[in-house]
Amino acid sequence: MFSFNLVSFFERLFFKPNLLDWVIIFLLAPLSFFYATLMLFRRLFTPKKHYGIPIVSIGNLTIGGSGKTPFVIAVAKRYRDVFVVSRGYGRESRGLVEVSRRGEILTDVKSSGDEPMLMAKSLKSSASVIVSENRHIAIERAIEQGAKVVFLDDGFNRVDIKKYEILLFPKTIKNYMPLPAGPFREFFFIKRFANLSLYEEKDFKRVVKVKNATNKMLLATAISNPHRLKPFLPKGVVAEYYLEDHAFFNESKLKEKMSEVGATSLLVTQKDEVKMQEFKLPLSVIELELEIQNEILEKIDRYIENEK
Repeated sequence: MFSFNLVSFFERLFFKPNLLDWVIIFLLAPLSFFYATLMLFRRLFTPKKHYGIPIVSIGNLTIGGSGKTPFVIAVAKRYRDVFVVSRGYGRESRGLVEVSRRGEILTDVKSSGDEPMLMAKSLKSSASVIVSENRHIAIERAIEQGAKVVFLDDGFNRVDIKKYEILLFPKTIKNYMPLPAGPFREFFFIKRFANLSLYEEKDFKRVVKVKNATNKMLLATAISNPHRLKPFLPKGVVAEYYLEDHAFFNESKLKEKMSEVGATSLLVTQKDEVKMQEFKLPLSVIELELEIQNEILEKIDRYIENEK
C-alpha cells in the first residue's frame, strides 16, 4: 500500500533534493519569489520598537535546526539577570507562560515546549525563561522582573523589535530557495540585515558525546531534519524512530518499538529527553555543546555593554 508522508517529502525537498525534486523546486520557484518579496517589504517597512535594554536575537534563515538552542545556552550562561524569550513551539499551552524564574522550574514540558524546558534546565540559576506567542508582552514581563539582557530565541523574523541579530547557518546547504520551494524563510541576501552571520565549522562547532550508551540502541527523536544526526551517531544504533518536530512521545509505543528491534536503550537528544523525564525506559542521551569562537563572544559582549 502506498503511503505519502508530507513532512518527509518536504524535508527531502529542502535538505536532500534528488533529480525529480529539482523539477518540483523549479515549478514552485515563482511562488517562492512572490513570498520572499513580501517578506522583504515587511522587513524594510515595519517600524521597530526599542526597549532600552540589550536584546540579542539568535535566529536562522532556514527552517529546521541550525543550533539555535545550544547557542542560546552557551551564550546566555555568561551573563547575570538574563531572560530567554521563546515562542515555545509544540507546547500545549497558549499565551504567556513563565517556564523558569532564576533557575526555579515553574511549569511542565507540555506547557513550555521542549526547547524552552531544555534551556531552563541547562541554564539553571543563571537565567529565566518565558514563552509567549507575543514577544513584546514577554519582553515587557522580563523587564518588569529585572532583566538586564534578553535573548530572543528564533527572533530574526520579529522585524518589529530593535535587537542585535545573530544568524546561524548549518554546515551544508544544497537548496537556497525560499519557501515553498526551499528551506529559506526569506531571500538568502537578507543575511546582510544581521549583525553576525555565523557558519557551522567556521564560527562555531558542535561537540557531541553520548551518555549511557548501550550495545543496542533505538534512535527515537522528534527534531526537524533528523538525518542531520547521522554524523554524530555512535555504534550500536539498531533502528530509528522519527516523529515530527516538537512532537511528544508515547511511552507504550516506545517500549513496543524497543521490543520489536531488541533495543536495550533509547538513544535521544537532550531536546527529546526533557519530554521523557517520567518514562521508565533506559535512555542514552546525545549531549550537544557548541564551541564558539572567542571573537564572536567578544562582539556580543561589546554590544551588551554598550546598550546597558
